Amino acid sequence: MNKNPRICIAIDGPAASGKSTTAKLLAKKLGYIHIDTGAMYRAITYKALQNHIAVIDEDRLAKLARSCVLSFKHENDGQRILLDGVDVTAEIRSPEVTNNVSAVSSYPKVREVLVELQRSLASEGGVVLEGRDIGTVVLPDAEVKIFLVADVVERAKRRKRDMVNAGISVEDEQIQQELIERDRKDSSRTASPLKKADDAIIIDTTNLTIDEQVEKIYNYVQMKIAGKS
Repeated sequence: MNKNPRICIAIDGPAASGKSTTAKLLAKKLGYIHIDTGAMYRAITYKALQNHIAVIDEDRLAKLARSCVLSFKHENDGQRILLDGVDVTAEIRSPEVTNNVSAVSSYPKVREVLVELQRSLASEGGVVLEGRDIGTVVLPDAEVKIFLVADVVERAKRRKRDMVNAGISVEDEQIQQELIERDRKDSSRTASPLKKADDAIIIDTTNLTIDEQVEKIYNYVQMKIAGKS
């Protein structure tokens, strides 16, 4: 038996439920690679907007996705995403990208390209992938599947905090409405909708600190690894 099996961990959930921060810290604690799949769709959306490609043009978006080179760079201050060798970590969090990424990520042809890349990145294990369809579509055989949820008011607070840190000003109610609409779009899209995998564990992060939710998942992961050893 493998004494130190490196497994795949899938973390799904709606926007601002704590996926990215939790996945990043969990990966660091485990010595795993963190793959932010949402950032990948944001990067494609950002490039499409920069190149004036309509977000309703699935074929051009898919062609664009296949021509892009996406990679992650791990630095002391966190993970950066590179688009064709350029760091676009800050740019992909703009309101314009946020308001269009659901449309771009809803297209089967675009998802086909990025899912292929995501599976390749996860092929050797030792990864934490987070998104909206990791446990159901990207890595249906992942050894650990987590589905994070949180009250929309709390999620809006978190999103506002992130936006303020990025120098973006927006009203609380506007953020809540945008999150509700994002949930609706993500849950109702035909291709890979936001959905809990049947064997995923639900964790409500509304009243949990980041450290508490990371520790909760970490302990569960350790049990899974022990069972495979």
